[in-house]
Amino acid sequence: MAVFVADILVKKSERGVAILAGIAFLTLGASGAATWFLSGFDSQLIFSGLIAHDALAIYFKWLFLAATALAVWMAIPSKEIVPSRLGEYFALLLTMCLGMNLMASSVDLLMVYLSLEMVSIVSYILAGYRRGDRRAAEASLKYVIYGAVASGIMLFGISYLYGLLGTTNLNLVQARLASFDGSNAGGQVALLVTLVFVLSGVGYKVASVPWHMWCPDVYEGAPTPFTAFLSVAPKAAGFAVALRLFFGGMASVPNGGLDQMAKIAAGVPWPAVLGAVAAATMTLGNLAALNQNNLKRLLAYSSIAHAGYVMMGLASASNLGNQSVLVYLTFYLLMNIGAFLVVEMISRSGGSESIFEYRGLAKRAPFAAVAFAILLFSLTGLPPLAGFIGKFYLFYAVIQKAGAAAATGDATGWWALAVIGVLNSAVSLYYYARVVKAMFLEKGTEERPLEFPVSYTGMLAGLTGLVVLFGIYWAPVSEAAANAIKAMAG
Repeated sequence: MAVFVADILVKKSERGVAILAGIAFLTLGASGAATWFLSGFDSQLIFSGLIAHDALAIYFKWLFLAATALAVWMAIPSKEIVPSRLGEYFALLLTMCLGMNLMASSVDLLMVYLSLEMVSIVSYILAGYRRGDRRAAEASLKYVIYGAVASGIMLFGISYLYGLLGTTNLNLVQARLASFDGSNAGGQVALLVTLVFVLSGVGYKVASVPWHMWCPDVYEGAPTPFTAFLSVAPKAAGFAVALRLFFGGMASVPNGGLDQMAKIAAGVPWPAVLGAVAAATMTLGNLAALNQNNLKRLLAYSSIAHAGYVMMGLASASNLGNQSVLVYLTFYLLMNIGAFLVVEMISRSGGSESIFEYRGLAKRAPFAAVAFAILLFSLTGLPPLAGFIGKFYLFYAVIQKAGAAAATGDATGWWALAVIGVLNSAVSLYYYARVVKAMFLEKGTEERPLEFPVSYTGMLAGLTGLVVLFGIYWAPVSEAAANAIKAMAG
């Protein structure tokens, strides 16, 4: 609200932009201070049991605050967002951050839905923020259509769940599931439909197959600073909801949330289904990225693939798998925002989003080229970078699941998922290496050195430095993630 008021009062000048950005950062700083202060309190339910204050919520709130701060920082020098509209842009970003905080804390499906809609509606506006731009208008329209359908399906699933169990609160759902009559065929089918519908809403938010169709066009048409934010923060919020749904509210159900659902819902092996969706998501995303020449579309399909990698951890249905989800999302935030930052830097300097624009970049902007190469190799999962550590945790969780499943003879599928993940990482190396090859081995049409704002250069240095640092010393992130998962599982 303060940003909206300031936007009306201040003049649209450099000083006005500085004031608006300062208010946005002060708001985020105050939120960060409150998050740090509240982290010292024990886990508890608030707002009539709709919101959980626990270590998992705190972890995700730090991610959302960091992503929002980086998005605000990226927007200040951007030419895609005119200074006269920066105030409302900052206010909408902060609103999205609030919605995602609520998503990560929600332990009631109605609150999940309301907070998801809060995030979605604001993101529809920001996706089409460039007035008069055909791509932005198309992106926003497609986003609205896909989002409306996914939201309607999810709400339908929530209503089914309420009809079956008489509650939407996850802490009560666990008890009702434990006493649910799984021998009734009608109840099995109804629960199966319910789970599919609710998962559809979550799948849309994380852009997993088959709910990914909106992603490339929206990423390409939206302003690059917002695309960077959209590629990480709402995706993390979607996975926060998934963790709450399957392992939070239902963690104390015998055999765990997913396994209990598998037992009830017509015998469907839900962990295996999630594993299959993960394999399809990473494979489609990587294969579609192979022939992309537009960097934003390439990174969009790459983002789809990375959602598949994260789903591997979710499918493993274990504390280690859930920990790997948090670890990878943390590192992915640094890598992907850094990659989109380079795209914004080149575009702002008069270049385009085409991969051919990056030919000879190593001579025109050596630091940006080296940093971009490091970020792309980290996204691939090469050591000694943060992306390698994140994928190691994910693959190890799947391998551990395969070892546990060997006793029942069900290990083949999990070993196959691990192999598919490794092969997909190899495929991703090809299209990431195309960009690196263009920057270092191909000659560009211009030799004029590129100049970037100091704020962009500093931000890129910080993100790249953290990617390298966490590739060597990742203990603080892994320990924080482990503590968050332990607190959620009780």
